[in-house]
Formats: sequence, C-alpha cells, structure tokens
Amino acid sequence: MIPASLNQAISRALRLSLPARQLTRTMSTGTTASRTDTTSRLDGLRKLMAAHNVDVYIVPSEDAHQSEYIAPVDARREYMSGFTGSAGCAVVTSTKASLSTDGRYFLQAEQELDSNWELLKQGLPDVPTWQEWVLREAEGGKNVGVDARLITAAQAKSLAEKLKNRKGGDLIGMDTNLVDLVWGEKQPERPKEPLRILGLEFAGKPFEEKLVEIRKEIEKNKGSGLIVSMLDEIAWLFNLRGNDIPYNPVFFSYAFITPAEAILYIDEDKITEKVCENLGDNVTVKPYNAIFDDVKAFGEVTATEEQKVLVTSSASWALTKSLGESKVSTIKAPIEAAKAVKNETEVEGMRKAHIRDGVAQIQYFAWLESVLSRGDIYDEVSAADKLEEFRKEKEHFVGLSFPTISSAGSNGAIIHYQPEKSTCARVEKDKIYLCDSGAQFLDGTTDSTRTLHYGTPTPEEKRSYTLVLKGHIAVARSVFPKGSSGFILDILARQHLWREGLDYRHGTGHGVGSFLNVHEGPIGIGTRMQYNEVPLEVGMLISNEPGYYEDGQYGIRIENVVLVTEKNTPNNFGDKKYYGFETVTMVPMCKKLTDPTMLDEDEKKWLNVYHAEVYEKTNSFLKGDEYTLEWLKRETSPI
Repeated sequence: MIPASLNQAISRALRLSLPARQLTRTMSTGTTASRTDTTSRLDGLRKLMAAHNVDVYIVPSEDAHQSEYIAPVDARREYMSGFTGSAGCAVVTSTKASLSTDGRYFLQAEQELDSNWELLKQGLPDVPTWQEWVLREAEGGKNVGVDARLITAAQAKSLAEKLKNRKGGDLIGMDTNLVDLVWGEKQPERPKEPLRILGLEFAGKPFEEKLVEIRKEIEKNKGSGLIVSMLDEIAWLFNLRGNDIPYNPVFFSYAFITPAEAILYIDEDKITEKVCENLGDNVTVKPYNAIFDDVKAFGEVTATEEQKVLVTSSASWALTKSLGESKVSTIKAPIEAAKAVKNETEVEGMRKAHIRDGVAQIQYFAWLESVLSRGDIYDEVSAADKLEEFRKEKEHFVGLSFPTISSAGSNGAIIHYQPEKSTCARVEKDKIYLCDSGAQFLDGTTDSTRTLHYGTPTPEEKRSYTLVLKGHIAVARSVFPKGSSGFILDILARQHLWREGLDYRHGTGHGVGSFLNVHEGPIGIGTRMQYNEVPLEVGMLISNEPGYYEDGQYGIRIENVVLVTEKNTPNNFGDKKYYGFETVTMVPMCKKLTDPTMLDEDEKKWLNVYHAEVYEKTNSFLKGDEYTLEWLKRETSPI
C-alpha cells in the first residue's frame, strides 16, 4: 500500500468543470454519486466557534494518538468536509473553509468536496500549506482554536510562534472538540472490544524483557519516566492486540513507564481476566483518561529540570500541557526503533504469512482470469470480496490490513482509490486491473500490489509496466553499506521512469509491522527528509512499490515487502557490513504486461529466480486445484 508522504511531485490531476453548487461528482467510470452537503455542519461549527471566541478552527485528520488510520468516532475531518481520504487537514473560518491534502488524493478530493470548500493541493506551486492558510486568515489578532489532543506539542509551538510573528491572535488548545458537539448523537461510539494476548510463539519476546530494555533507554536519556501515546507502540510493548481501529490490531490507550512502575491507561472493560493475569504485578491498569491527572501530579512532584519526563514527537499538546512544558524532554521514540527491527520469531512469522497470503492472491488472480474469460461480470467490490474469501481460508487470518484497492481501468490512476458498490466499475478483460491489498495474520502483516491485464495490453501499457518493473527490480537487487537509509535508495526506483520524463506522486516504500500497522515508522524509501535520519538495519521489513499513473487511463504499481539482510560482498571497503533485501512477498508478476526486450540479462535473471521461488514456496498449497496450479506454472515460467 502507498506510504504516507507529503512530498509530492507536480500533480497531473484532472480538473472537474461542474457547476459550483452541483452536489454530484462524476467518477472516472462514468457513474455519479452524491457529495456530502456540508452547509449545515459548517453553520453549526461557526456558531460554536463564535461562542468560544475562536475565529479560525483547525480540524486535523488524526486522533489523540496521531494515528494514520482512525476509528469512525474520530473521523472528524471527514464528517466536517465530506472528504474520505486518510490524509489531510481542514480549517474553518467564519466565512471560508479549506481542505489541504497531498497528491495521492487530489482527484478524490475534487470528487468529494462540495462548493463550501477550497482544495489546497500540497506540493503544487503557489499553493499554501494549511498552516500558511491559517496564518493568513488569523492576521489582525484573530484567535485560532484546535483540540489540544489532536495536534502535537511541536506543531502547536511552531504555529503559536508564527502567529505571534504575523500579528495573529492566540493559539487556543481546547479541551472540548467543537466538531463532536456538531456531530452530536450521530457520532459513533468508542469501541470497547476486549484485548487479545499475543503469545510468545508470535511475539518472540516477553513483554517483561521489553520493559527492561525501555527502562534502560529512560536511564540513558536521564528521564524520570516515559509517556507512550502511539497505539502500535503500546500494543507491541505489552504483547497485546485489539480491534479499536479498522484494519489495525491496536486499542485506545496510553502507557507511562518509570523505573519502578508500568501503567497502562485503558478502558477497563477491555481487560479480560486472562489479560489481567498475563500482566500480573508488572503492570498497573488505570482508566484511559486518568493519564492527564496522573502526569500532572507526577510533573509537580517527581519530575525535575534535571530529570524530566520523556515524550516523543508524537505526544499531543494536551499531554505536554498537563505535565508542564518545562518538565518535558522530547526524544526519538525508543519503542518505535525497537519495534522496527523484528526478532527471529517475527521474521519467520512474516515469511510464512506472506507465503500463505501469496497463495490466496494466486488463487484470486487465477480465478479472476477464469471468470473474465467466461464473460462473467464482476465489479471492483465483488472482486475484492472474493479475494478476502480466499484469505479467510488461510491459517492465522485475522482480517484485512487496509481496505483493498481494487481498481479497473482509469480508476487505477486514483492512487488511493477505494471502490464503493454504488459507483464502482466493472473489472474488464481488456483493461488494466490494479489490486493493492493486504491481510493481518497472527504471525505477520502483508501488503502487496499487482497490476494485471487479462486481454491484450497496448504497447504503451507494456512499456509503462516494464519501466516500473525495472525500478522495482533495481531496489530489490540493491546492495548498500551499513548506515544507509531508504532516502538514498529512492532514485533507484525512479531512474527508468525519469529517463522517459515520467514519475509517480508517492513514496517508494514504508515500514511494515508484525501483526500491527501496515504502515510503520520510522523507516521508508522516499524523499522525505526523515527517511534519511534512520538507517536500514537487518531485521527491518519495508515495502518496495514504485508505480506510474496515467490520469484517466490506467494505474500501475508493483509492490513487494522486503526484509533487510546482510550480504556477502567480494570486498569490504571501509570495514563496513553491506546490506540488501530478501523479498518475502510470493506472488507472480504479470507476464502479459512485461516486455522482455526492455529487460537486461541481470533483470531477467532476477525475475526468473524470483518466479522460481514463488512456485517452489506456494505450489504445495494448491494440490488438487489443477486450474490454479497450471496458472501458477505459466505465470512463473522463465522468460
């Protein structure tokens, strides 16, 4: 799946020419769907803003834990704007409203926003960021409000300073969320499903050992304690999993780790007797919202200028305000770093999970070829549902790791397209089909994209696909010295496209969790500067997913998850170790879309070796299914 990235190239997004008040959108499939009329919602919000002495109100996408994916109860920006993409920020004044998002969502936002909203396309020349838009609208002493739980302390500090410099009003960190008040009784309830213990056969390390290691980090950073607010970090630390956010096996909670105590702040209804026994005397359980009073008391009594409370850059402004900002020290997230390097059990689990997941995709793509050749009709949603059926049959399956991007023809050019039954297109034999999908298994998280054609592709389609494939192979074959980051590898994926004057508007790779979030920090392959701050290490798993998108025509993306491994090189310049990748995704590439004349001998060798491995690791699961087995043999035969 496409990694989150705000660093986008100039968009070639299609522009609609609908009348200003027309509340329908024209999809690339030729069908229409209703937009959300946000007029009454904005009117309600503006009345509340006036009552709270707020002139400009910020509505972030994130929840109180800076989650990329959120629970329905936290979808405030979506509710207020009607834009359903996962990334963006809304800002509302007494007369205006803006929605800022990046190049993955330009087309989608144009289709979903009504005429109340101005779309700020991030990355395009002369388009302000949402922060710049706020500063402009706040000039003349106007106050800016935001729920202090939904913005980080660093974001709040930066914005407050800029407001002062621009002679704006105050940045007000509010305890009450105004969108929640507008939403009222229709707002979904917070989930309360019980937790799941992740056994050592999957986690590989007891949580007690993890606590020991984190306490060493606290001591090394001369802290009095560490506040943990990222949900996947808490789930990993305590070897627990939940179901509070769709597709992400996490649960709403905070943790506070000190040299003497580990406190888990969570709705106690989620703690079963087994979980309580498992945590034992090592962990104290307290109500979810008690974190704010507890850290305030801790800051007043225990924390000192010499021994501050440690937080990470993801900590909310509300948390640091409760502590007292003079008692806080921001450090690089020690749990995020530890979690990114998988232990032997996690690595082996990821390998096995990707083999089973590969079998499900092989069954699906073979089935799809069969039904399309018969002339059966399947749309993007019903096809994706069939893929989920194949996955459900596999051992340790828990659920999907994100909504399946099942996109036919021109819908493939919408990078984060999510089909809806009422508007989706038919999957057709003579059009490119892009399927980006993944699953959550107890032993691993998968994410794979394949682009296929079941008819006769055009020379242009084959050329585009093969350029992307060449970039994918370049990353997969790369060897780099220890200390290298994903930042420096990004050019390998784009080089062949660049020679043609082509590019894509997303990063090339993201970290992947182990039965956790499909997008996992701190690593990535792309041009975001933070990717240059964290070197790749043995045991890290990351996606390799270059693409190309011809707006209004088709989309191409090829994605495998790869494991960082040590490589044996003929030399060892600088006495450094050298690293490379092991591909763990086991799904054939599309031979119909591949132009062998564009591949050099090394690229052909890599592709043939990879296909031989795919066949070797998956064919035994297909005994008795002769049609699928023959499909697999054909698709993995040497070129």
